[in-house]
Amino acid sequence: MILYVNACVRTESRTDRLARALLHKLGAFEEVRLADMELQPLNGERLAYREAQIAKQNYEDSIFTLPRQFAQADLIVVSAPYWDGQFPAILKIYLENIYAIGIVTKYAADGRPLGLCKAKKLYYVTTAGGSYRPKFSFDYIDRLAKGMFGIRETRLLYAENLDIEGSDAEGILAKAISGIEEIE
Repeated sequence: MILYVNACVRTESRTDRLARALLHKLGAFEEVRLADMELQPLNGERLAYREAQIAKQNYEDSIFTLPRQFAQADLIVVSAPYWDGQFPAILKIYLENIYAIGIVTKYAADGRPLGLCKAKKLYYVTTAGGSYRPKFSFDYIDRLAKGMFGIRETRLLYAENLDIEGSDAEGILAKAISGIEEIE
């Protein structure tokens, strides 16, 4: 199963257009549209509840629906526009909610994280009005995927400078979309 984690909040999102072009090449997918969900950051009460369920190894509890879905995906596509040097906050909240010990990761006796996710590849798709700098977006996702979730390969797909005065945003986006043909 291909999992599409859609962190685009605009209905006419250029990032979503780029991601859907990739998904068209990859095949059928299951979408998690974060803007339509009532995701909440973990607070003391929810965190305590989740930890209690983990301690009981009650991974069938509904609090683990999203982590189970993420861990069971064969391939993951994450789309998130580049805002203020990073991705939208809703993606961070999603990551916080899926980070469940015993489902997406576990720790070895020496403290090293061992990823439990089935996916071998994650695509991160973004667009930027100006120049794109991956430090607080793709690089963060890359480190989580490889270091904590056990996803061995990450790929970045992006289009940048879409809002620069005089730029041809549609042409830039079309060029990025045509480059998808070369993706394995």
